Amino acid sequence: MKFQTAAIFSNHMVLQRHKPIAIFGTGEDGMYVTAVLNYEENGQHFCYEGNTIISGGRWLLYLPPLSEKTACTLSVTCENITFTYHNVAIGEVWLCGGQSNMEFELQNIIGGDTYLSEDKPNVRFYNVLRKSYIDDSFYMEEAQNSWQEFDSNSARTWSGVGYLYGKQLSEKLGVTVGLIGCNWGGTSASAWMSKEYLASDEGTFAYLADYEKAAGGKDEAELIRRYEEYLVYEKEWTKKCDALYAAVPDISWEEVQNRIGICLWPGPMCARHPFRPGGLYETMIQRIVPYTMRGFTYYQGESDDHKPYLYARLMELLIRQWRSDWQDDSMPFLYVQLPGHRYIQDEDRKNWCILRKMQEQVSATVPNTGMAVLIDAGEFNDIHPKNKAPVADRLYRQALYHVYGGITEEEACAPLFDSCEIYEDHIRINFKHVFHALVIKGDSKDNDTLTGFEAAGKDNVYHPVSAHIEGTQVVVDTSGIIEPAAVRYLWTNYPEYEIRLYNQYGLPAAPFESVKDNAMDKEYEPVIHEILELN
Repeated sequence: MKFQTAAIFSNHMVLQRHKPIAIFGTGEDGMYVTAVLNYEENGQHFCYEGNTIISGGRWLLYLPPLSEKTACTLSVTCENITFTYHNVAIGEVWLCGGQSNMEFELQNIIGGDTYLSEDKPNVRFYNVLRKSYIDDSFYMEEAQNSWQEFDSNSARTWSGVGYLYGKQLSEKLGVTVGLIGCNWGGTSASAWMSKEYLASDEGTFAYLADYEKAAGGKDEAELIRRYEEYLVYEKEWTKKCDALYAAVPDISWEEVQNRIGICLWPGPMCARHPFRPGGLYETMIQRIVPYTMRGFTYYQGESDDHKPYLYARLMELLIRQWRSDWQDDSMPFLYVQLPGHRYIQDEDRKNWCILRKMQEQVSATVPNTGMAVLIDAGEFNDIHPKNKAPVADRLYRQALYHVYGGITEEEACAPLFDSCEIYEDHIRINFKHVFHALVIKGDSKDNDTLTGFEAAGKDNVYHPVSAHIEGTQVVVDTSGIIEPAAVRYLWTNYPEYEIRLYNQYGLPAAPFESVKDNAMDKEYEPVIHEILELN
């Protein structure tokens, strides 16, 4: 096997400061590998070295923890082969994971052209090769990948959320920030973890069961043939769709398909499909493990809205696996709670409400996680909000609070439902992370009435109710409800009214319902039967 460093090592790379630095790759067993990092500082030359012996076709060595630096050189040698990388920085490294809203390119976000033409950030980017299966061409394509410094051309395709997050961090910390884009539009979280982890939980096993059903016992070669036919169809269909929307922006989805044919997305499942369980874990995540990083940022969930009650389990397993792969059980995991969204042709099934609730459950039960609340940053009829500044800013606040320090809990964390006190004619709601008065934000500041609250009696039928702020509490008027028993807020996929409830640092209160949803366990019942059938 040819000696090689992993593809993520290249000129302009950023290595993580203050942690042992992993250098790794492949090669022939028994061969001796040495890595040397050199840099100049205050007129003096410094050199740090690590070495190892290749075993099982792979090698891994560590360089000692170092403080932030620029203009370093890394050389990796095995016998008469040496790879030398220049312009290496040591700073802060973060992974940008998830699906299309994390992938959404800098050139397409609001203000993107201005950032590209005017910014001069100390941020660098590495996009993991997006390919859904490994063949001979995979390694050749991967070898063409490299770290990029910021310029108006190269940065166009960087993650918009990732870039704005990294820019803020770099300015605050005064170091180079390296971002690793590891994302793919339309993907379930199940694509980003191993089949073994999915199978370890009776709930998440449903994703494997669904895949087996989709394959239907068909020959794999036949499945791949059908998938490749679909890709040809989908490419042409997308061209027609884009042209049609450009000509008729307000056209209905039904009419689009009447004119140009049925949308067959995401196509038939097979071993080459990017959405298959465990697929992108194999072709993307494992290609960069265990590159030393500070932590993970993650924006995903839209493609798991068909199984919203399973999402907490799914996300907990993903976090556990990624931390295990990087051998750090406390590695920071910062993520986005889904914003408001509904397509015009869809009914409000409230599945995003449940998924947001599951995301909040993760933040409450998994240590060293941070959730950025974005309920006020969605767009009706567009699953890709183009204003990514609030997303990046709220992830940045989570990073400062959980990782770097310097801001308070209230500055970083949105108000979350804590408890409520139920009286005959009103309900008092208490919030986590609120130590000063809640505030009203919006166009109608002269009106102190809050929108989006509903209350129910013991019949569990919800009715809109008025509410107002009293210090750190919200008081809901239930005078029209017989035997009030529950309250909820923004319990809709997309709020079609002004969101007004914030803390004093501009963070919106997260949606909530005050009672446990007993339907939560129902989604697991069919899963048990699937396990029995498949085994």
